[in-house]
Amino acid sequence: MNKAITEGLVLTPPPFVDGLTVWANGDGTPGSASYDGDPGAALIAADQDFGGCLELIKINATQRLRYMGQTPIHPGCYLRIRARVKAISGNLPDVAISAWAGLANNSHASGLVEVGPVTTLATYGEVVEVSAIVGTGVRGGVDMPWGIAPVYGHFGLDLTGPSGGIVRVDDVVIEDITSAYLRDMMDWVDVRDFGAAGDGTTDDHAAFDAADNAADGRDILVPEGVYLIGSNITLDNAVRFQGTVTMPADKRLILRGNFSLQPYVDAFGDEVLAFKKAFQALLHYTDHDALDLDGLRIDVDGPIDLHDAVNTVDTFEVRRVIRNGQFYVVNGSNWDIDTVTGDGSYSAGNPLQLTSVTNVANIPVGAQVSGNGVGREVYVKATNPGAGTVTLSQPLFAPNATQSYTFTRYKYVLDFSGFTKLSKFTLSDIELQCNGDASGILLAPAGETFHLKDSFVTKPEHRGITSIGTGCQDLQVDRCHFVSDEQQVPATSRVSLALNVNNNDAKIRDNRFQRFGTTMVLKGTGHLIVGNHWFQGDEVTDGPRKAGLVFTQPNVNSIVTGNYIDNCFVEMTNEHDAAPDFSSEFSFGGLTITGNIFGAIDVASSFAWLVVKPHGPGHFLQGLTVSANSFKTVNGNIDRVEKVDDSIASLDMSRARNVVFSGNTFNGISQNTINPVVMEFDQPSNQSVWTLDAGDYLPFEGWARKVSSVVVEDLQSSSQSIYTAPQVSTQQGVNKDQITLGWSQAVNGKVQVTVRMDNPV
Repeated sequence: MNKAITEGLVLTPPPFVDGLTVWANGDGTPGSASYDGDPGAALIAADQDFGGCLELIKINATQRLRYMGQTPIHPGCYLRIRARVKAISGNLPDVAISAWAGLANNSHASGLVEVGPVTTLATYGEVVEVSAIVGTGVRGGVDMPWGIAPVYGHFGLDLTGPSGGIVRVDDVVIEDITSAYLRDMMDWVDVRDFGAAGDGTTDDHAAFDAADNAADGRDILVPEGVYLIGSNITLDNAVRFQGTVTMPADKRLILRGNFSLQPYVDAFGDEVLAFKKAFQALLHYTDHDALDLDGLRIDVDGPIDLHDAVNTVDTFEVRRVIRNGQFYVVNGSNWDIDTVTGDGSYSAGNPLQLTSVTNVANIPVGAQVSGNGVGREVYVKATNPGAGTVTLSQPLFAPNATQSYTFTRYKYVLDFSGFTKLSKFTLSDIELQCNGDASGILLAPAGETFHLKDSFVTKPEHRGITSIGTGCQDLQVDRCHFVSDEQQVPATSRVSLALNVNNNDAKIRDNRFQRFGTTMVLKGTGHLIVGNHWFQGDEVTDGPRKAGLVFTQPNVNSIVTGNYIDNCFVEMTNEHDAAPDFSSEFSFGGLTITGNIFGAIDVASSFAWLVVKPHGPGHFLQGLTVSANSFKTVNGNIDRVEKVDDSIASLDMSRARNVVFSGNTFNGISQNTINPVVMEFDQPSNQSVWTLDAGDYLPFEGWARKVSSVVVEDLQSSSQSIYTAPQVSTQQGVNKDQITLGWSQAVNGKVQVTVRMDNPV
């Protein structure tokens, strides 16, 4: 690059023979005395070495010679000033190129180096060339690094040392030598050319900003060194980092020109710090909606607190995406879980709060709560040490009024819990490789439509995705693989959980969940569980199994369809109810289970795929459809596909309503479950009362409550056909699962009877 060529700049001053009016005996600024008519200066027309030149008598301690024209200084441009000098007689002085640096307002830029290397004239008549290089950057060979503040200079030379000597000076030459530093054809600008020091202590913010302004579509080069940027900066052009950047934690580096993880890794030299700074930038309007991890593996030795990384944002509800990379957990003490115990009081009238909690200051937000009467997946949403209270994610179903609780805080690779609210956030094509040392994702306490898609959560120690509040509203998990770290652990001994939900409208679609303790615990309604495969089997012969999908709200208004439910069961419970006894509310139901594959191998005969577990009396089935499913066991039969866990309370079968079990297939199941069930009854001898037992077919040991039809195929008395209708009596027998048909006389024959365990309306 040569500004004299590319921009037509005139750099070299006019020769002395053209006159001395533009040559000052001073600093060269307006008002300086010129050498024109000065008795100590003379023009020599034909010096044997120089041709035309200037002869000076040194009479001042510092005899200055300055060109009064303003030679421009451009960022990234380097000028060499040189002159040939020889001593004629008298004392031999020292000589050096010198300058005066001018700002845009024509004031002096003080504090800069304005004198080049000093040369002592040692011999009369010997021609000596003095030179110096001036430029904006601190570069090798630059004698006067001025930074970007000066915009011009007055250049010439100084004579110092003893006075009284006579010297002759050839014409001063100023030339652009930028090409000595930079390639002739380049697609970048160098921050050093704009004054960056790269020493780790000088704030180079202004130099980076100036380089970005000058780049105009070219890349910005950050050479070797450590560059302190002391305040927020946005760079519109792409940046190439050979050196690294250091910044305060709360200051942002926004790389608009090449916003992805790799440039941040290059900039900060540390993968985790780079991710935090890139995430910080993502939430501060980089003009990008996504952070691409560039397929990199980030080694993580402790939880990444995403809120702390952003630092200045508590609520964020604009769509943002992180995609295409792996977080790889490195074992260490930073992943150790924290466990705190404390006594607290609970009242069903204040269902989401513990009061008078001891040790509350040490209880971490996001900790799982355990204790008597505490359901699955109850978490600490907030604490108030001053008031001694703990806010819970879900109510407790049966604790003592005052009792001890344990608070267990798992450590998560990606921890969003510091945000007050986070919505419309997506993780795509990500793997969380937890290596059995860490949990996966901790959601914010509030928010909507968090989306995990096309991703892997591999070997979480305890939890895959945890919601501690309502940040799971409309949670979407699509086409993901969850693999537990408990592959060889018996099913009933596993403690891991793939995900939990505290609010409504989760969409869990086309995922694979492998051998967790429990796969999903869902509170709320409106859930769509579609096209997934979850399996929780083990190598235990005739082994018991645990719930895979748990609904903790009685009436869930949800759909489970097209799934492969393998070696685990679907459980309906109401353990997240501070008043679990039935009381003028919707009871168990609102659930459609259709078109699923239910499989099991080597399970105990008491195993069932559908379990209802009331936590209080008075509940019943209300709107449950189980249809078009395939049930199959291998290596041993099971008794039934459904049952009631009445370890706490039983169902009120007198109130069952709108329950459908139809179109299912059964293999390896001792008793099919059907409702309504069409039974064929053959009475060989004459009887006036026929008793039909429907109990084996009716779901959940239901009562024979309704008979919707009786179709007579053959009815006789003493070999004569009889044409009468029977009187039907329901809810007969000890278990109320029989019906009787009363005839006007003793008859024999065959009938088809449709029996229901529910009221269909």
